[in-house]
Amino acid sequence: MKTDERYLHLLSNSFPTVADAAGEVINLEAILNLPKGTEHFLADIHGEHEAFAHVLKNASGNIKRKVGEIFGTTIRESEKKELCTLIYYPEQKLELVKATEQDIDDWYHITIHQLVKVCRDVSSKYTRSKVRKSLPQEFSYIIEELLHERSDDQNKAAYVAVIVDTIISTGRADDFIVAICNVIQRLAIDQLHILGDIYDRGQGAHIIMDTLRQYHSWDIQWGNHDILWMGAAAGNDACICNVLRLSLRYANLATLEEGYGINLVPLATFALETYGDDPCEEFIPKLLKNNKMDDKTLQLTAKMHKAISIIQFKEEARIFHRRPEWQMEDRCMLEHIDFDSHTYRLNGETHEMRSFCFPTVTPQNPSALTPEEEDLMQKLHHSFRVSEKLRKHIRTILSHGCMYNICNQNLLFHASIPLCEDGTLKEVNIMGQAFKGKELMEYTGQLIRSAFQNDTPNELKSFAKDYFLYLWCGKDSPLFDKSKMATFERYFLTDKETFKEEKGNYFKLRDSAEVCDRILDAFGVKGANRHIINGHVPVHASKGENPIKAGGRLMVIDGGFSEAYHSETGIAGYTLIYHSRGFQLVQHEPFTSTQDAILRGTDIKSTTQIVEMSTHRMLVADTDKGEELRQQITELKDLLWAYRHGIIKEKRN
Repeated sequence: MKTDERYLHLLSNSFPTVADAAGEVINLEAILNLPKGTEHFLADIHGEHEAFAHVLKNASGNIKRKVGEIFGTTIRESEKKELCTLIYYPEQKLELVKATEQDIDDWYHITIHQLVKVCRDVSSKYTRSKVRKSLPQEFSYIIEELLHERSDDQNKAAYVAVIVDTIISTGRADDFIVAICNVIQRLAIDQLHILGDIYDRGQGAHIIMDTLRQYHSWDIQWGNHDILWMGAAAGNDACICNVLRLSLRYANLATLEEGYGINLVPLATFALETYGDDPCEEFIPKLLKNNKMDDKTLQLTAKMHKAISIIQFKEEARIFHRRPEWQMEDRCMLEHIDFDSHTYRLNGETHEMRSFCFPTVTPQNPSALTPEEEDLMQKLHHSFRVSEKLRKHIRTILSHGCMYNICNQNLLFHASIPLCEDGTLKEVNIMGQAFKGKELMEYTGQLIRSAFQNDTPNELKSFAKDYFLYLWCGKDSPLFDKSKMATFERYFLTDKETFKEEKGNYFKLRDSAEVCDRILDAFGVKGANRHIINGHVPVHASKGENPIKAGGRLMVIDGGFSEAYHSETGIAGYTLIYHSRGFQLVQHEPFTSTQDAILRGTDIKSTTQIVEMSTHRMLVADTDKGEELRQQITELKDLLWAYRHGIIKEKRN
């Protein structure tokens, strides 16, 4: 007996008899031999809530693939397409069908039987107990009966037929179809992994968060844009400014105003009063295709954009001066302006400026806020801090995520692991301590959480709040890993050479199998088929860049989910599916709209690339969960031994 006797006494409370313990061993041994559940990987969603919802509903083509396998040539392609659309959007599709279908009862009969076949297939890799927990209460018994009884069984044919007939005759067909479609969506994916960047650019980050709060099983590896919003929620004013600036840059105010109730009227008033005569040409927002603005609103947005940008540079400088150990005081941008010659000094060189209108910047103390700016920031700070919905969403991100995750021999993180030029792990100094690799990621995660804990000592909490800014733009940040963030240069300098942001060594060396193996070793990832899975840097598919790197050890799945990247990448993102037969990388074309998907059955056009297929169908036994179950089986067998040898007495009623 290897298990501690004290633990066995505790375990006996859950399994009080030999029969209970033996029954659980039988159950767990059986589960080990079920197929591995399907994992779904997404990265860099950037507020594109409609595309996100569609990819979630169609499981990156996994449901379409299963429908094809189940029905083969027995139904037409157009019918498969209609069935898939119904599974994705049952309520909306039903309304369209009922408006055009001549014999709705006949359609109900055919469709319900088809949906039961699909549901039976997607549920086949789970235990009955797990499937039962996924069923809606009002139809739990009916769906379970239909899943486990077949109409081709002569003894049960009439039984199954009557169930379907009665669903229709009692007027419950619509509700039943909606319920079983939702079950199919639920069971098609066992675990969802979000590799960071839910926020910024798109209009619906708050909608994505509401969706995730209802999702059955998911985790997130925080991205730099998530960290920015977390910093804003924690009260870091430089992060608040960055959040506002990015929202204004992409004319995306829906998340701020409608999603989180952030009051932007004080900013608009201040911008009009301060920059009323300034055309603010450099700050005209980037309008995406679904975002239309009249000229007056466009001009106001540009003025607000400039106003918050100038305040951002000041707020950042305050923190950089407060944290000289970060060696970022050279990024106190306003302090390098030559107000006499209207030029800019950068790295010892003089540069021309595109415009020179800085009514709130004092040459003697450029980073000081004016009284009006101080008043504005107090109002904005208050608005972020009192937003209950923002606080709720940040709590959700904290509870479901961290800086990295290891799952089934895959190391997941958003951006990078800081490296030296020779590919060894780079030590990063935080509060006088040096961290690298796994320890760096873990300490960073702890530091982030400490910013939200009431019992955190004041000095640590103050540093943790400031550190959100370093994670956003510090050169040794595992979420940034570049030489600089050239925000000021892009707005104000004419020389495009100053815009360049040199990528860190991770991005230069990640094609090396040796470097990837070194990282995997440092994180303790074992196995012959181990991988690193990343997002963060868009893959330029239009230029021939391959998302599979380092001989298959690294997969980069940020192909540009955000509309803002489509012209740059040539596609609309990658997602990754890891099912019992291996990895499939899915390359997506831009999503048109939910309305198109419902009315015309237009799915996201996707190209599936087989990355790595297993020689045998992977089972639960081959996963991390399998390792946990084997440990539980060992403990239960020790409990059985203790019962049978009288060391622990059975607790019979």
